[in-house]
Amino acid sequence: MPNRITSPDDPALQQLCDALRAVAPEADRTGAWPGEGMRACGRAGVYEWFLPAEHGGQGWDDEQVTRGYLALSQACLAVTFIITQRTGACRRIAGGTNDALKARLLPRLVSGDSFATVGVSHLTTSRRHLGKPALTATRTGDAWRLDGAAPWVTGAEAAEHVVVGAVVAGESGEPTDEELLLAVPMDTPGVTAGDPFEMVALTASRTGPVLFDNAELADEWVVAGPTPEVMKSGVGGATGGPQTSTLAVGNAAASLAILRDEATRRRDLDQAASAMGAEHAELIGDLLHAARGEPTCSSESLRQRSNSLVLRAAQAALTAKKGAGYLANAEAGRLCREALFFLVWSCPQPVQQAGLCELAGLSL
Repeated sequence: MPNRITSPDDPALQQLCDALRAVAPEADRTGAWPGEGMRACGRAGVYEWFLPAEHGGQGWDDEQVTRGYLALSQACLAVTFIITQRTGACRRIAGGTNDALKARLLPRLVSGDSFATVGVSHLTTSRRHLGKPALTATRTGDAWRLDGAAPWVTGAEAAEHVVVGAVVAGESGEPTDEELLLAVPMDTPGVTAGDPFEMVALTASRTGPVLFDNAELADEWVVAGPTPEVMKSGVGGATGGPQTSTLAVGNAAASLAILRDEATRRRDLDQAASAMGAEHAELIGDLLHAARGEPTCSSESLRQRSNSLVLRAAQAALTAKKGAGYLANAEAGRLCREALFFLVWSCPQPVQQAGLCELAGLSL
């Protein structure tokens, strides 16, 4: 069992990654919640990385967090993706305006004794085109009544709390321009975790809807708001940014490890392994520059390049492994399916367009 990790250079990080690497095939095969991997991260102090000392965390800076995520996502993308959603919930609570809520929830979250997740995509990208809000909050006396659904929530069935975003509805029921964030206890009457989706990969993340039917929440559960564009109100865990690119680059490293291993026995793979390895190293450098606040390119360019590499590296690994990589339980095949995730996870329209142009052989 790894010791508590206090820096990305800590040897205990490699021990944890070895344990997570062993978890990944089973999680993919069964689609079951990777509870042991999550508990191992808690025992190793991973959940302390993302919050400052005032909340019981280690207060890692962005560069340290980037290096930590690179290591974890190479070992097990499912667990690492879940951690990003857990961290999103913790940072929203920590950056919110409710000090009593912070004191109530954060100690157990930082220690790993509790699990929280986040459901806010419907306020940013998911379902915005439908016009009618996916989830509304209506003031009823001294409480908020929630109706609708948070359509994409990771690990709700394992969570004690889910931080959700809702559009505030007026007395007539019509949506206003204000939004609200709440840390909803999952045992609240009227709150139900819907069936998780069967996905191409990462089914073990147990991602699915959380449903709200006249669920009443007192003000004590409000994280931030009501305010217009609550996601931009400085409450922590901003959407977008280099995090998703970091996980793509980390995942690509697992594919490149397969390619390099095969190249030790097949000289015909040397050129491809060398070129992709150089591209990977350049991307890591750009990620670390961005984390230090010294970006060498736009976040959209970084994401597009990361998406491109993770997809090509996975296909290169499968090509190198030949038929053995196409078996249902083969690592190369799993990495190909996982790489597709980055085409849809928090993928801005310009990045989607750039990816389509690359697939079509068109120049931007």
